[in-house]
Amino acid sequence: MQDLADAGKLASDGWLFINSFDTERAYGGNSEGRVSLESGASQNDMDYLHLVNWRKAAQVAAAGRTETIAGMRVIRMQTAIEEGLLYFVPEPKSPHGIDLTPDGTELVVGGKLDTHCTVYSFAKMKALIDAGQFAGRDPYGVPILDFAASIRGQCEIGLGPLHTVFDDKGFAYTSVFIETTVARWSLRDLKVVDKIDVHYNVGHLVAAEGDTVSPDGHYVIAMNKWSLDRFAPVGPLLPQNFQLIGIDGQKMELLYDMPLPLGEPHYAQMIKADKLAPIDMYSPVGVDAVTGEVDRFAVTSEDEARVERRADGVHVFMTAVRSHFRPDIVRVKQGDTVHFHITCIEQAKDATHGFCIGSHDVNLSLEPGKHCNFTIVADQAGVFPFYCTEFCSALHLEMAGYFLVEPAN
Repeated sequence: MQDLADAGKLASDGWLFINSFDTERAYGGNSEGRVSLESGASQNDMDYLHLVNWRKAAQVAAAGRTETIAGMRVIRMQTAIEEGLLYFVPEPKSPHGIDLTPDGTELVVGGKLDTHCTVYSFAKMKALIDAGQFAGRDPYGVPILDFAASIRGQCEIGLGPLHTVFDDKGFAYTSVFIETTVARWSLRDLKVVDKIDVHYNVGHLVAAEGDTVSPDGHYVIAMNKWSLDRFAPVGPLLPQNFQLIGIDGQKMELLYDMPLPLGEPHYAQMIKADKLAPIDMYSPVGVDAVTGEVDRFAVTSEDEARVERRADGVHVFMTAVRSHFRPDIVRVKQGDTVHFHITCIEQAKDATHGFCIGSHDVNLSLEPGKHCNFTIVADQAGVFPFYCTEFCSALHLEMAGYFLVEPAN
């Protein structure tokens, strides 16, 4: 079973690295006399780190050595073996974190049931591959590299190391699940230099550009899975708890807690804000957000708002602006196919409108300048309200109208 992955960069560009578990090929069955998957998949001392030469795989695919299965082109495992696309190297059992150092020369693996972070050398593994030196093959024929010959060493982290991020001073930061700490350790010396307690079951980490070739340092965020006792109780399902850690000093410092009402936090990225250059609105008016082009049905002014009956059904050309739609009454016949073309002609930043016909399962978000199309069938006679779902102004409740479907007979 494959788990997390990381892509090569700089020295290891063109390769992909994927953790896996369950070399035992267990599949559970505790109600049928077998052990649960969690126990069955934790028997062996080692699982396999997958090394995939994806750039060469792209060449193999381009040469046509693929097979289409369920509509998807795939490279069969035997082909991957023959073409030198896939290799295994043992890793401590039940690994979860696989993270490349900023220069792309080494890989850090944290095993949930190990106490170490294992540091693999890409150069050593590539040399073994180039020399055809393998310690064996798995039951399916995939070449296996020698573990000892593939690593530079291990760092004793603590109980339950998971994920690792990096700073700009040669330090790595690893979440330690069972200890509920974040460990700072030296990549050069493979020694822990500091630990800081975090709150209940830390999982993933995020550092300032810590997954890039040029980390920024300064901050790490512990993306904790639980927030028990940390915030006011809100029911059986509590928020998660992010904790901001300062890493500039000799000792790491806990700076801030933030509840996060989402599911279990996983990978995230922290980037410099000055790298963002978002648009304030879609321009010119009438842009389709998917194509980036002005839609052919765009309605650029209220004067163009209208309802037209054509051979393919009824076309509604509508505008949205604070605090009304035009037209705000649309009359059709039962059985009509109705094509709505709605343009938000707002020019004020962040003046977003919604458009909802709940009875027909329609709910749009219309940012300034944006255009949307949708088609429904008026299969039921009646009066169906449509309305804006955004608090767009003091009169946002009045931004509504009616879809009137006259009976066929």
